[in-house]
Amino acid sequence: MKSVGVVTCRPLPEPDPDESLLISALEAAGLAPSLLPWNEPKANPGDFDVCVLRSCWDYHLAPGKFLRWADRAAVCSRLLNPVEVVRWNLHKGYLRKLESAGVPVVPTAWIGAGDQVVLEELMINRGWLDVVVKPAVGAGSHMTRRVAITEAPRQGQRFLGEVAARGDVLIQPFLDSVLSSGERAIVWIDGEFTHQVVKRPRYHGEDEQVSAASQPAAGDLEIAERALACINSDLLYARVDIVDDAEGRPVISELELLEPSLFLLQHPPALERFVAAIAASF
Repeated sequence: MKSVGVVTCRPLPEPDPDESLLISALEAAGLAPSLLPWNEPKANPGDFDVCVLRSCWDYHLAPGKFLRWADRAAVCSRLLNPVEVVRWNLHKGYLRKLESAGVPVVPTAWIGAGDQVVLEELMINRGWLDVVVKPAVGAGSHMTRRVAITEAPRQGQRFLGEVAARGDVLIQPFLDSVLSSGERAIVWIDGEFTHQVVKRPRYHGEDEQVSAASQPAAGDLEIAERALACINSDLLYARVDIVDDAEGRPVISELELLEPSLFLLQHPPALERFVAAIAASF
């Protein structure tokens, strides 16, 4: 019986609604799944025929350690998604690469770790009255905050300094569309877009709120396809998050290839496809 390590972490920062569904479906498919916390020294990826990255949602707290673990897992097992994809996707600098390939992304100001930047001046120069500040290596909205221009000189500047002291920073305009049409999270599994959910914005410490599953719009799918075409490795899964910019045009906010929620609870056919793809990976 082929074994599957469902990669997670301990402690889990928040519940994973897909976890029990996936474990049960893998068992029903005749596989032997077990949770594999990447950050527990006794948990060995070499004990599994394949390791599938899922809820390793604390990787951003120790990215170097996590990458070393991923390298080891790729050697002693089969890691999905592949380690070169993990390395590429871990830092949100991939948005620059998508943009250079002609894929529309959310406008972004890039701040290097430790750089001294006056947030209010940056916002004025860009014409941004409302922004989101977040780390370039992050997950689960950790250290992510919305800052209005009136907050920039004091609270916003202080928060930017805290984030920049830890690593590179992204500053992006807050797009009003996330409050109206929301952010569309489009799920791709084994060569096919399966469904989407609409997410509401959340910041550090808040719970995620998502809609029921639906089918993505044709324009969103076209952009999502262009983004995935930039990846030169085989993928098991992906999630493309899309919002509308100030002119109402769809742009990519995130391309999630490392540990995205796939919202399998919202769309059971996606769970079936996911399990079939894992079974076919041996």
